[in-house]
Amino acid sequence: MNIKKNGHRWHDMGGQDAGAVPQNQHDFSLWEKRVDALMIVASSKGYFTVDGLRRSLEDMGEYAFENMSYYERWIASINQNLIESGTYTLEELGAKMAQVQKRGETYGEANLG
Repeated sequence: MNIKKNGHRWHDMGGQDAGAVPQNQHDFSLWEKRVDALMIVASSKGYFTVDGLRRSLEDMGEYAFENMSYYERWIASINQNLIESGTYTLEELGAKMAQVQKRGETYGEANLG
């Protein structure tokens, strides 16, 4: 467990200056929308709870929060929870990722093969 000098876990920013909160809106990319949809569908099917997602987000460590985007952290948390629930194994995920990678970088490349 990563504990800061103040006795709090690294993600607990309560009372600390976090800087300005951006007030501008942005359009979400397709992959971000898919992460959100996956979270909603998988949680509604009972694969994990909000507490499980939060636990895995908090367990990622400070590096993840400093270097990963919001949705990168969410997909990592969703993946961790799906593995823990037995939905698939790391080996199955690796095999599927290799299969998808062979399709190419774009949908156009995927349709050529």
